[in-house]
Amino acid sequence: MEVYHVSYPNHLFKNETNDAYALAIGFFDGVHTGHQAVIQEALYKGKERNIKTAVMTFDPHPSLVLGGRKEQIFYITPLEQKIEVLKELQVDAVFVVRFTSDFARLTPAEFIESFIKQANVKHVTAGFDFSFGAFGKGTMEDMEQLSEGKYTVTVVGKQELSGEKISSTRIREELKAGNMENVKELLGRPFMLSGVVVHGDKRGRTIDFPTANIQPTEGQFTPATGVYAVKIRVQEKWYYGVCNVGYKPTFNNPDEKRLSIEVHIFDFNQSIYGEEVVVHWYKRIRSEQKFNGIDELKAQITKDKLVAIDYFGQA
Repeated sequence: MEVYHVSYPNHLFKNETNDAYALAIGFFDGVHTGHQAVIQEALYKGKERNIKTAVMTFDPHPSLVLGGRKEQIFYITPLEQKIEVLKELQVDAVFVVRFTSDFARLTPAEFIESFIKQANVKHVTAGFDFSFGAFGKGTMEDMEQLSEGKYTVTVVGKQELSGEKISSTRIREELKAGNMENVKELLGRPFMLSGVVVHGDKRGRTIDFPTANIQPTEGQFTPATGVYAVKIRVQEKWYYGVCNVGYKPTFNNPDEKRLSIEVHIFDFNQSIYGEEVVVHWYKRIRSEQKFNGIDELKAQITKDKLVAIDYFGQA
């Protein structure tokens, strides 16, 4: 899979090979099952016409440039992770368009000229609610009307699960609630968090439950506090574990709000500081709680571990 970083007006498409594309277009945060329906339609059109399939996404989030949101943006899939998921879907190319103030001022017609026609796109697929151009005024009807016969268009309708729209917003709400099994169903895969193993307070090893303290990739969404059954990839190998997300109230001053993500990896005894790891989240076991002492904490971690082992044995 080829990845092309494109920006306006300086670094646009240079299609020396004259490859034609069936294009799926959208922000695609999460690359959830609704997004996958759009991408699968593009893959189908590419195969039907014997042309390559590409995905066009944008970076950073438009609201960071347009200033429409007050809260900080946290991605379900940061760009690097999004690209990895798209690779697994077997598209031929990804166009990452830099979302800048100049880009945001393009009219719908200018966007189509620079980012659809110049890219030799022969078919465009997007969700029913995709908009483009300055102030999001361009609709998929405009996409079709402005084609001048250069490309065709497919609009994918609303995708639902349990009677509700599948959306990145819905997934964030489920993550905030720690409903990882619902998240897995919406994403079509477990929620994934990547990061680097850093030095923590090393208290886990003193109570016979050493943990990998993970510093997540910047801008990544973190699930609700609590204890989870997880899998963790270390040096290309997967292990089972339990993860605690929280503020460690048994040991820390409640006024010092410093969130930590710690994974106790089963049957593992290696030093992995500095390693990049990936955590797959499967089930929330319980809320974070304060214990009256070390023995009570150890007993609870033992129970959590058994719950996770039982879950993965049944999964």
